[in-house]
Amino acid sequence: MKRFCLLLFLLSSFAFVKAQSKEETLDRVIKQLYSSISGPAGQQRDTALIRSLFISDARLMPVFINKEKKIAVRVLSVDQYLIGLGKLTKDQGFFEKELSRKTDIYGNMAQVFSTYQSLYKQDDSQPFQRGINSLQLMYDGQTWRIMNVTWNAETPENSIPGRYLSN
Repeated sequence: MKRFCLLLFLLSSFAFVKAQSKEETLDRVIKQLYSSISGPAGQQRDTALIRSLFISDARLMPVFINKEKKIAVRVLSVDQYLIGLGKLTKDQGFFEKELSRKTDIYGNMAQVFSTYQSLYKQDDSQPFQRGINSLQLMYDGQTWRIMNVTWNAETPENSIPGRYLSN
């Protein structure tokens, strides 16, 4: 009986460590995403690292108000996003910092609402933009990979609710 209890304890401990490890890799992937797209003007971003965070058919989709004053979405591949990021950061810095995060995990999928602020310089006192990134990720048995990122910038008409500004 003692051996059975010990075996049960060891198995439950292993499951806890494995689950903890899964959450730690999710945290690492999100932190790598933010740090890899951030940097001073003219700094080449690590595009190989950025690509490695995503599945091959991942999509990045900003939701925005178009010229006709209608809500729209732009659907980008990782390569299209990287081209835009390169143009944006050629002459100006871009630092995106996570302010808070809400995460739901079920099995090998995760949904993360990550509130961000964007700065031109890392030490700017005020962001030029804030918003929420909605990330959908899958666990491939070793790490999390991003399937989609949809984001919506904050506007005067669409302020970030308080529940997304604190953990």
